[in-house]
Amino acid sequence: MIPVLFVTSELYPLVKTGGLADVSSSLPEALCGLGYDVQVLLPGYPDALAAARKAGSRRKAQFRIGQYEVSLWQTRVPGTAFTLWLVDCPLLFDRPGNPYQNEEGQDWWDNAHRFELFGRVGAMMAMGEAGLSWTPDLVHCNDWQTGLIPVFMAPVSRRPGIIFTIHNLAYHGVFPHQTFQDLGLPESLWRWDQLEFHGQLSFIKGGLVFSDRITTVSPGYAREIQTPEFGHGLDGLLRSRQEALTGILNGIDVRVWNPQEDPELTFHYRRNHLKNKARCKVSLQQELCLDVSDGPLLSFIGRLVEQKGVDWLISVMPELLERHCQFVLLGSGEARYEAPLKQLAQQWPGQMSLTLGYDEGLAHRITAGSDIFLMPSRFEPCGLNQMYSLRYGTVPVVHAVGGLSDTVHDPQDADTSVANGFRFSEANEQSLLAAINRALESYSNRQSWRRLQDNGMAADYSWQQRAQSYDDLYQAILKEREQHQLD
Repeated sequence: MIPVLFVTSELYPLVKTGGLADVSSSLPEALCGLGYDVQVLLPGYPDALAAARKAGSRRKAQFRIGQYEVSLWQTRVPGTAFTLWLVDCPLLFDRPGNPYQNEEGQDWWDNAHRFELFGRVGAMMAMGEAGLSWTPDLVHCNDWQTGLIPVFMAPVSRRPGIIFTIHNLAYHGVFPHQTFQDLGLPESLWRWDQLEFHGQLSFIKGGLVFSDRITTVSPGYAREIQTPEFGHGLDGLLRSRQEALTGILNGIDVRVWNPQEDPELTFHYRRNHLKNKARCKVSLQQELCLDVSDGPLLSFIGRLVEQKGVDWLISVMPELLERHCQFVLLGSGEARYEAPLKQLAQQWPGQMSLTLGYDEGLAHRITAGSDIFLMPSRFEPCGLNQMYSLRYGTVPVVHAVGGLSDTVHDPQDADTSVANGFRFSEANEQSLLAAINRALESYSNRQSWRRLQDNGMAADYSWQQRAQSYDDLYQAILKEREQHQLD
């Protein structure tokens, strides 16, 4: 078995702010199924440590890094095949709530120090310097929080292979030059082609510059981030490394997201028997105090931020509510979006439900009970919610970007045998409204709507298929490292 260290700042169900947590759970599990010995490294957040102790964790190492006392705890998340390691450093990670922000929604002042230490521990494990008997042949890093691991490993020629996955390039992990100096990083790294980014320190550049391979979470996003529009200032660097860059579409955990067995649903259904989907809709309407109606129920689950196109959605909702559409929204974010949504919910109590925050069970029930799922994101590296909705027979309407474009196929552009939803290309509310109108027209035609649902539910969104692509990439890296060491 080939040992792989998978390093992440989130892991479902222990800590989750977005899709990274889902991927960090599902991909290692699928890779274990292919014969890899995957071991996941995660910061020791309070909830994660509590769950680990309940599952019977064991402290395997204890050491000091600078002023910080660090322990490594080994455990296993129940029902998974991979080993989990937790970096226990109370001064940096023993904090309530969000792993990156305080209760006021502000970034922790010492995030750079927190994830620099996390990166040092990851590099120590990778290089066999943490006092453990296990060492990896490959290190798989994820997003800016792990960006310094390849930097710390770079000086060593006989190191493991490194793969770095970009889940969202909008988040660089950017800090002032003073932070670079406070961390004690070598001055030789303060160059435009290494860690310096317009006079600041960029963690993510460490992963992009020093890894053997870079992946993104969809083929479409891999192309987009090489352009100024989506590259967030790093498009030139990514174009220079395009031979090392690959887009691999995320999968979903089909055990967790399965309308036939989902424990969060009162009624279950499958592709060829959708009668209970209608009952899920009624149940959702009753749960959220909406009028029980056969009219179209549209939903949105996600962060209420500009990236998600929430402003476009707010612009088109009044007209659609006037036309007797219902809306269910679940999420939280910026006050400038929460306020008008609250107002709409007050104005249309029987037709609109707004739940601020996040509730995993409710997310499942919304996905099952909705007719149309909306994802008008300005950009979307992959997106998982559209795949959840497709699997549940809920037809998506999406902006044709990134992974949304890779997974949703519009009847205007695709054969009827694969069409499964509706897309819009222009980045504005008028284009969104036009796509929703086409969806509503199809909804009124039972036969065409049923075909879209059937196509969506028939596709394979599992990690088994996606993991094979990572397997191919891993093997290529190992061969290159072997050849490099021979040379």
